[in-house]
This record gives sequence, C-alpha cells and structure tokens, in this order.
Amino acid sequence: MTSAQYVFEERLAEYQKLINSKLSVMFTGENTSVDLTMEAALYSLLAGGKRIRPVLMFAVSDMLAVPIDVVMPYACAVEMIHTYSLIHDDLPCMDNDDTRRGMPTCHVKYSEPIALLAGDALLNRAYEILFDACMDADIRKVKAASFVARMAGPRGMIEGQTIDLLSEGKKISGELLTILQQKKTGCLLTAPVIVPIFLCGPGSKTSLAEQQLTEFAAHIGLAFQIKDDLLDVTSTKEVLGKSIGKDAAVEKSTFVTLYGLQKAQEQLQKEMHGAQNSLIILRNEGFDTSFLEDLNNYLLIRDK
Repeated sequence: MTSAQYVFEERLAEYQKLINSKLSVMFTGENTSVDLTMEAALYSLLAGGKRIRPVLMFAVSDMLAVPIDVVMPYACAVEMIHTYSLIHDDLPCMDNDDTRRGMPTCHVKYSEPIALLAGDALLNRAYEILFDACMDADIRKVKAASFVARMAGPRGMIEGQTIDLLSEGKKISGELLTILQQKKTGCLLTAPVIVPIFLCGPGSKTSLAEQQLTEFAAHIGLAFQIKDDLLDVTSTKEVLGKSIGKDAAVEKSTFVTLYGLQKAQEQLQKEMHGAQNSLIILRNEGFDTSFLEDLNNYLLIRDK
C-alpha cells in the first residue's frame, strides 16, 4: 500500500466513523426508548455498509469549506432514506432477498409487517431531521432539504424503482435502462454530492463546482450501478453479503444481461473516466479533489 493510498483509507475510515457515531442518536432523538419497529429500523441502519453517500457529502463539504456539522443532518437523513429503500427493496413483494450485508434481511428477522413499518419509520424520521435543519429559515438549508426529498421521491429514486419492477421479465432498451439506474441508484448518490453546494453560498467558483459536480455525480451514479451488476455475476454471497445471480433469475435487465460482461466493463470504465475528468477540471481550478479522485478509483475496484 502506498502512502497516498494509506491517507485515503485513513480519511475514508474517519468519515465512516463520523457518520456511524451519529446515526443512532439522530434516529432515536431525545427519547432513547425504542419499540419493535424502531429496533428493526436500527437493526438495518446500523448493520454496517460502506456509507458511501455520507462519505461523498463529507468529502464535497470539505472541498467547498462547508462545516461538517452543517451537513451532518443531511448526511444522516440521506443514509436513513437509503436504508429504508434497502429494507423495502428486500421485501417479498419486491426482490424477496433473505440476506443483506451478510445478515438476515429486516423482514426475515422481524417479519414482513414490521420491516415495512421500519422502512416507513426511517423515511419519516429522515424528513423530520431535514425539517429541523431548516428551523432557522435559512433558504439555503431549505433548498438543500427540498433537493434531498426530490431525489428520493416519485421523480427520483421511486420512479427508478417503479421502472425496475415494471421491466422484470422484459428486455428493455439501453436508453431506458440508463434512465432507470440514473433514477434508482443515481439520484441518491447525486443528493450528497449536490447538497453541500446549496450550503456554501453563491459565487463564481460555486457555479463551476455545481456544473462539474453534477456531471461527476451522474457518472459515478451509473458507474456504481454497473459495478453492482457486475458483482451480481462475478462475486459470491459470502463476499458480497447478499444473494447473487438474482438479476438473471428474475429476468431483470441490467448492464450485464443487456450488454454482456466485457461491454459492461467497458461502460464502467467510461463512466469512471467521465467522473475523473470532471474532478480534473475542478482540480485545475484550485479545488482539492484528491480524496474524491481516490474514492472514484476505490469504487471501481471494490469487491462488494
């Protein structure tokens, strides 16, 4: 491991530790007593994972000099929304998975009705946190909260999930597949990249950052999904921590089933290069993009 890689791994671990230290208390709030639904929600929320979305938000915030404590509510809210989507995605009426992050899925451990409520609890608590973050009526914070809601809503992640469900058993076009994944996966990766822009205030450099970070988020969202599609074919349940081969089993269109392994790999490289090019433009304008560039490479070579 080179010294540069060591610094990246250290900073990644710091960001992960930071979000992990806040999630439980942010979800439960001042009342630390929990019922079965909240217990189930915490089971999934604290089950581990890479915390890529909060990491992205912290990294962009540091690059734009936005204090971490300002973005923390948004980071926690996005991670709760992400976790709720995983709980619901695993339900028998959706993907019917029994394992997530190497552990029994929420509905397997707590029952389907409780898992459904746990997902609802995470989503609603996320919106409570976003409202609380806007209590000082700072329009920048309001716009940031609205953007998170839009990315998670019926024109964002939920629309992508709808297209996904309606496409099972069908061979869809590459164009529709791209739209599907831009919505289903990409929107909740775009939110943490763009939220810090709302919070750092106006300026010519902010406008440049918004343009390039929007492009970066679009590329990294597709790349993340293509990598997931590849791992569903090339990994194992033990390494990935969830069932593999389910996409093909339910005849779901993915970048692998549509294009094959080699072309999917080529598309992955193309999206990663696009993300890298956006960061290079920012670097040339004086932004410190070193961590984001390393994170881009990390997501390319990850094995789970």
